[in-house]
Amino acid sequence: MRSSRRGAAGAAMLVTTLLLAACSPGGTTNNPTSAPPSGSDTPPSPTASAAPTPTEAPDPSADPLAGWSLEQKVGQLLMVGVNVGKVDQASYDAISSHHVGNLFLAGRTQAGTGPVKNLVDSFTALVSDETTHGMPLFVSTDQEGGKVQVLRGPGFSDIPSAMDQSALAPADLQAQATTWGAELAAAGVDLNLAPVMDVVTSPETARTNAPIGYFGRNYGFGVDTVTSHANAFSAGMEASAVDVAIKHFPGLGRVAGNTDDDAGVTDTVTTRDAPSVEAFRSGIDAGAAFVMMSTAIYDQIDPGVPAAFSPVVVDGLLRGDLGFHGVVITDDVSKAEQVQAWSPGDRAVLTIAAGGDMVLASADPGVIPEMASALVERAQSDPGFAAQVDAAVLRVLAAKERLGA
Repeated sequence: MRSSRRGAAGAAMLVTTLLLAACSPGGTTNNPTSAPPSGSDTPPSPTASAAPTPTEAPDPSADPLAGWSLEQKVGQLLMVGVNVGKVDQASYDAISSHHVGNLFLAGRTQAGTGPVKNLVDSFTALVSDETTHGMPLFVSTDQEGGKVQVLRGPGFSDIPSAMDQSALAPADLQAQATTWGAELAAAGVDLNLAPVMDVVTSPETARTNAPIGYFGRNYGFGVDTVTSHANAFSAGMEASAVDVAIKHFPGLGRVAGNTDDDAGVTDTVTTRDAPSVEAFRSGIDAGAAFVMMSTAIYDQIDPGVPAAFSPVVVDGLLRGDLGFHGVVITDDVSKAEQVQAWSPGDRAVLTIAAGGDMVLASADPGVIPEMASALVERAQSDPGFAAQVDAAVLRVLAAKERLGA
């Protein structure tokens, strides 16, 4: 565990406040204007006669975000990418100048543990009271296996594809994933944007399913294999203190196009109660801390709107129907062709307005300033949106506290 994590008492207060705030089925407040104030006002100091005894619990009505600037709060809702093969100064600037609180290791490297850890340390060194209010970064990467494995070289296993992992017994997969998770932790990574829980139904479907089946990113064919093996992968990661983000909700197993390269990618068949959606329920029930949203459009759920921008999908289906109260993160919305019709600022605002918590800008760190500014400006002008920002920040901070408890 990282010593820079704050203590268990702070975690308890954050979680308590979050649970109090998340009283509606969608995980947001019933009355957004009654949420704790988002400014920098600090609670009044208790008088000597009212001083709490050491056995008293923290006051749940206290504002856990007191002292945070709006810019710092918004920074917790952004995750900036850094290309491990060609570091861009914009990635550093995102943290030092725009208060971004989360990092994604992108690209590919064969350098091994030592150089990766040095790179991570160069970013975590930017954490301060001024930048991230002293909160450590979530450091993440894509370490699925097969063709989707960012980190290789000395200290990192060559992880088989999910399709090959599905041939293992779940217990054996969990044991191997525990090792893979320990390798990530040794490099300073504490969040793996994996496993894939998209359901591909057959080898024939896989051949025409560009984002998942074509690359063997699916755990076999059908819901049962996906749930047994993806959950085993997650359990192994979590055993090594690495959180997971199950993806890509509500599923990319039934589309043809790849949202990274194509616009208008649409699923015309998946419904709110589809078995492929229920696969994600299994991952949530198993304790996944993060769910990654697809940016495909789902005609049978909310036509015309990418899932990551849809309150129907995020707040209604994921938080309401499936009961997920953890952190909702987007797939990359910096360079993906699917979202280029929206400005970077609109992509960020729509994500939070839909009930999401974290905006991933992995491929192009240069969009971060516009995203951060748009979130701040919207929160300043819209009290309801400001309340959504606060609720999202609390979910992110609770995840960080829990991981370090």
